[in-house]
Amino acid sequence: LNWIKIAIKSIENEERLAFTIIDRKNDKIIGSTSLGNFSARDKRIEIGWTWLSESIQGTGINQIIKLILLKYCFEELHLERVESKTDVLNIAARKGLKKSGFIEEGILRSHTLLANGRRRDSIYYSVLKHEWNNIKN
Repeated sequence: LNWIKIAIKSIENEERLAFTIIDRKNDKIIGSTSLGNFSARDKRIEIGWTWLSESIQGTGINQIIKLILLKYCFEELHLERVESKTDVLNIAARKGLKKSGFIEEGILRSHTLLANGRRRDSIYYSVLKHEWNNIKN
């Protein structure tokens, strides 16, 4: 439940906008994702902080969610860049980002200290505004 407190604090501080993903068939929470690290000047935002319950992993839900958020970012917010990052070891997340049209950009070595003491290498992905039309079609 600590992640909920962190998400609420991030919303209160206007740092991040967290979304709850609900299965409409049974009104169960099946995940969460967020928009954060917004830069109005640079017209960019990050999609991340995503988790999905095991029961829906690999079903394509993550790709649908990413496409909905990309549409919002490019067509409603009129941003120029949407980015995402993940642990270089998280192969499932990396595949999911590529399936959603994100382009791999590079790795930031020893980027983040994890709770277990491991230094995470983060791999960045992005979609640019001019690439959006090819992705949504």
